[in-house]
Amino acid sequence: MSKFDHYDLDGHALRLFLAVLDTGSVTAAADELGVTQSAVSHALQKLRAIVRDPLFVKSGRGVVATAHAESLASRARDLLATMQDFSRGARFEPATAEISLVIAANDLQRELLLPGFSLALEKEVKRLELRVIPSDAPSADILRDGVCDLLITPNPPEGADILQRNLFRDEYVCFYDPACRTAPRSREDYLAARHVTVVYPDRTRLAFDSALEKAGFARDFVVSVASFSGVAAFLRGTDRLATLPRLLGPGLMRDFAAVPVPGRARGADISMSLVWRRRDALDPAMTFVRNLMVRRAAAAVRAARAGA
Repeated sequence: MSKFDHYDLDGHALRLFLAVLDTGSVTAAADELGVTQSAVSHALQKLRAIVRDPLFVKSGRGVVATAHAESLASRARDLLATMQDFSRGARFEPATAEISLVIAANDLQRELLLPGFSLALEKEVKRLELRVIPSDAPSADILRDGVCDLLITPNPPEGADILQRNLFRDEYVCFYDPACRTAPRSREDYLAARHVTVVYPDRTRLAFDSALEKAGFARDFVVSVASFSGVAAFLRGTDRLATLPRLLGPGLMRDFAAVPVPGRARGADISMSLVWRRRDALDPAMTFVRNLMVRRAAAAVRAARAGA
């Protein structure tokens, strides 16, 4: 019984086999590849045991391939080509790609970034299927469990298997209905007002609200809603205030006036991050998608700030 089996097959042996087949000589094959004749002979011995065929027989000063060796030639070349492609790593051709993508994002990210991103990606690929789900206050498990492929959030979850990249920075500002009140003139005026805010379904609060409370400043929250999109209805026609990211101004909060938070409260800055699994870091399709997202985010933020 042979001590070799198909798991012992390797590219070096196939390359030597094809060299002998092409040159008709063990010596010529060794010279061509820059190896010793014994290396060629050992490779042939290994292949003979695996395929159970002599492969070559002596003919004059050279060798002649058997019928089975001739039949194996094209398959050997295909195997080597496959190995070569494998060693080059994965490739991605956008024009022929069919992308199915799930992105977790809340109102600001969804309204500001994703419409333009989806149009840009759709133009680049053969077919796009994009699903957008709410992220609320996300944990790393939303990525680990495959609930989404990408996460856009100001509160990126931590983990050795989780990577992130900053997309843009913004700040919280105070929105109000100019038909019903003037801008708050001082911190005291701001704190004395009635407020509308966002509290996510898991009861997580906005980072700004948490920071202000931690600093010892209390506010009267009359209404809390589960997302930014719900704020406008409770602010319109009232003297209430809502402290939200400035970049909501041109979109969801376009009917309202905005001013800096009086006293420039701590926690007024916000940083938005794109988050993904480490295992997707080198995937060429996901790399293409992430790079496009970064470019589109920069363009969307410039446009929003120009229109504010």
